[in-house]
Amino acid sequence: MYTRQQTEYGWIRIAVFLCLCNWAFAQLSYTISEEVDKGTVVGNIAKDLNIIVQELSNRDLRVVSSYSKKYFDVNVRTGSIFVEDRIDREELCPNVVKCSIKVQAVLNNPMSAYRIEVHVLDINDNSPAFIEETFSLNISESSLTGERYLLPIAVDADIGSNSVKSYKLSQNNHFSLDLQSGEHGASAELVLQKALDREKQPVITLVLTAIDGGKPPKSGSLQIHVNVLDVNDNIPIFSKSLYKVRLPENTARGTLVMKLNATDLDEGMNSQILYTLIKRGNTDPSNMFDLNSETGEITVKGTLDYEETAAYEVGVQATDQGFSPRSSHAKILIEIIDVNDNAPELSVTSLMTHVKEDAELGTIVALVTVSDKDGGKNALTNCRVVGSVPFKLKSNYKNDYSLVVDGPLDRENTSIYNVTITATDEGSPPLSSIRVITVHVSDVNDNAPRFMQPVIHVFVKENCPVGDNIYKVNAFDPDLDRNSKLTYKLLNSSPKNILSSSMININSETGDIVTLQSFNHEELKTFQFKVQATDSGVPPLSSNVTVNVLVLDENDNSPTILLPYSEHGSVNSESIPYSAEAGHFVAKIRAVDADSGYNALLSYHLSEPKGNNLFRIGTSTGEIRTKRRMSDNDLKTHPLVVLVSDNGEPSLSATVSIDVVVVESAADIQTQFRHVPPKEDSFSVLNLYLLIAIVSVSVIFLLSLVSLIAVRCHRTDGSFSRYSAPMITTHPDGSWSYSKSTQQYDVCFSSDTLKSDVVVYPAPYPPVDGELISINGGDTFTRTQTLPNKDMVSC
Repeated sequence: MYTRQQTEYGWIRIAVFLCLCNWAFAQLSYTISEEVDKGTVVGNIAKDLNIIVQELSNRDLRVVSSYSKKYFDVNVRTGSIFVEDRIDREELCPNVVKCSIKVQAVLNNPMSAYRIEVHVLDINDNSPAFIEETFSLNISESSLTGERYLLPIAVDADIGSNSVKSYKLSQNNHFSLDLQSGEHGASAELVLQKALDREKQPVITLVLTAIDGGKPPKSGSLQIHVNVLDVNDNIPIFSKSLYKVRLPENTARGTLVMKLNATDLDEGMNSQILYTLIKRGNTDPSNMFDLNSETGEITVKGTLDYEETAAYEVGVQATDQGFSPRSSHAKILIEIIDVNDNAPELSVTSLMTHVKEDAELGTIVALVTVSDKDGGKNALTNCRVVGSVPFKLKSNYKNDYSLVVDGPLDRENTSIYNVTITATDEGSPPLSSIRVITVHVSDVNDNAPRFMQPVIHVFVKENCPVGDNIYKVNAFDPDLDRNSKLTYKLLNSSPKNILSSSMININSETGDIVTLQSFNHEELKTFQFKVQATDSGVPPLSSNVTVNVLVLDENDNSPTILLPYSEHGSVNSESIPYSAEAGHFVAKIRAVDADSGYNALLSYHLSEPKGNNLFRIGTSTGEIRTKRRMSDNDLKTHPLVVLVSDNGEPSLSATVSIDVVVVESAADIQTQFRHVPPKEDSFSVLNLYLLIAIVSVSVIFLLSLVSLIAVRCHRTDGSFSRYSAPMITTHPDGSWSYSKSTQQYDVCFSSDTLKSDVVVYPAPYPPVDGELISINGGDTFTRTQTLPNKDMVSC
């Protein structure tokens, strides 16, 4: 027995070697016997594919198939493929000579698939069996020696050498057994060796034993009852012992197959023949064919299908009508011709439920197997992907394909692909099948957050409460889920070392920008910072936006009276001669306002005494002059209260009191000045220094003003290049108005010959619109101003 096992394993090794030689470039082929124990090693995939064993675990080696059972699995530590479930060849491949199990070995990184075909060898695990429990045979006593009688055949689920190979008849005096072997198995005929004598033995009981070719052999038996009949000594004879017929599988029911012809040399009832179909084993020809018992015509009864049965072997019997009927038999071999009546079948095994949008070209998405039940040319198929999609079919082996990525994927454009695969055979006419595979594209973080605009301008009023929301930045990301979840943070980019993080804060989730301090336009007019939006992908992507914050001026500063009239509690007085003409210069009030623009534009008015008709004051210059000549009815002392008001909303003001004393002559005015402590020299060194300083400051200011105008006019576009250009306006009284969106000044030169002043009014910083204030010759002013849209201003 040990020698037999060695021989059997030797043949297995030879078979494996031959398979590997034939298919080394296409597939792996192994051979294994059925009913082997679970865990039995079939072969080593790593060795046969020349793959390093250590890579199997990293590449996630696995075995996939379309069977309902998982017959094989693989050990990733050794690369060995082993039996996972019971393999019953008779269940897996009934009535098929060659039986194999086809599976796929799949590796990742990179993904590749290999076809594995495991041939299943038959073992002798089934005994022969007869369909009938008993068999009765009627034989006339006048039968001649040598007559033959067809006996039932035994059925064995095994194949090849393990199928039925011989029959044995029990010991008797009248019959012997004639064995017949053919491509469809062994059969036996009962041969009459000695004449029968009904009077001596009317019934003969025999035992027919069927023996298979297994080692050890197995057997099954059938009891035969031979009924000895009396005198009908001629048997029907067929014109042929074997008939051959060819029929296409689309033959309609009722179509005539052939007509049998048998003759009997007897006369009368003994020569009248009836035809019957013989049921042999588990095949009943009456399911597919009808036989007219009287005429011998055979017609199609069932549906002929080449894919189910390619040929039928039909046994027929002719029996005469004698008192002791005699019969003979013949065989009909009906070959079915294939027609193209089966469309190809597509079987899909998905390997990836979702494909990443950055998947490399050649990534395997699914395995596709095409099969066609037809034969010959009708079974040849062509498979392709229909339409323009970034996928293609890659042939693995014969009718096995891999659906692979063939182009770039972009989930933001297309998240789902319905890939249509069509398989067409080469029959006439050709038949085809369509299968739609849904491929979902999963998201990767390939899009950075985007802002709607590269620069954001935010307008904030000064004195805005701490914690106010001044703006909300918003970015969007076309990715999905965590890849589109954004967080915001500040990036300081302000000049002059200003830390934006100390002035404002941003909500990392909502993008709301809130103030951490109150702004003062007089200290800080503008600052800049950047906001960075970052998604939550891996790796995270980000983008920046520049935010310009412009602090708008509020009228929060009152005018301030300048020297010599600004000392608190001091008595201010001026003297004029009685002979002064109308328009005589009395005094000039100077004041400044820390605010900007319109809030810093001052106007002067005499508030007391009301209805004064002797003095007037320049609304814009602050010069007090006489309106007419003096009269005897006028007072000698005139207390005046000057009100200095800005033009803000609401307006703020300051007052100064001046007593104007009327003297008889200009000499009296000089007398009053002499009350001041006398000086030795009317023009001291200190006065010289003051004069030089005033001239220097004036020259520097004028040069700076001209340079500023020149630079502003020729300035290239920058971060604030869209603002309006400066404007210079001259007026009849000699004053200038200088305006620019970022800075504005009013420069006023007095036309008075006694005193000359330069007054500069700083203007606010409106980012979009400028403000131009011009002073007319009649001491009146006009203002042209366009403020930012209220929707753009916070607080």
